[in-house]
Amino acid sequence: METTKSLVLLCTVLAACLALAAAGWSPGTATFYGGADGSGTMGGACGYDNLYNAGYGVNNAALSTALFNDGASCGQCYKIICDRSRSGGQYCKPGNSITVTATNLCPPNYALPNGGWCGPGRPHFDMAQPAWEHIGVYQAGVVPVLYQQVKCSRSGGVRFSIAGSNYFLLVNIQNLAGSGSVAAAWVKGDKTGWIQMSRNWGANWQALSGLVGQSLSFAVTSTGGQYIQFLNVVPSWWQFGMAFSTNKNFVR
Repeated sequence: METTKSLVLLCTVLAACLALAAAGWSPGTATFYGGADGSGTMGGACGYDNLYNAGYGVNNAALSTALFNDGASCGQCYKIICDRSRSGGQYCKPGNSITVTATNLCPPNYALPNGGWCGPGRPHFDMAQPAWEHIGVYQAGVVPVLYQQVKCSRSGGVRFSIAGSNYFLLVNIQNLAGSGSVAAAWVKGDKTGWIQMSRNWGANWQALSGLVGQSLSFAVTSTGGQYIQFLNVVPSWWQFGMAFSTNKNFVR
């Protein structure tokens, strides 16, 4: 009789796992950082600096290397729920979910066994504390989660923040809806053709060109495969340190 009960329980757990996998959910873990107001999460390895200005706010997370993908995941959105079926699940807030944007890297800590929660191969989210407390009880510190990448919903258009020097343009591309992240980018001055850009780090894309004094246009392909041109969005009087918003955004 006990054997039958155990087999039934095992089958139920396996069925539940298969159903979650079929629905696109994957298992991971989540901790928090940045303080009760999330202010400590500003900046980060995606280069967004002020996350409010960039369009992301405090519903953000630093991803482990297994998810960060050398910065290619910057701007992507993940829906996260606390997994009550696993060890530590007693600290979940049942029925709650939160969608966060990837804005930072959570690097391995090799002072801890296997690099800690963000060690190699571990899918982990170090979330802004206000976002994490939506799904977990503060005293736990870490909870098991289920996550899936989802489409991003943004307010307003894509934003371009400009840095660099006279012959080096560094552009942080922000506030993408749809897939949330950039697959390819181009820039064009009013005296040039389209110039292919390359990822420098995080969400920063570079062009080794002298474009000072020219109005700028950009073209972006999202990781969802959508291509948009943003024509003449930066006036010729731009300076390094400025950011310019547009009225276009992605749906995929």
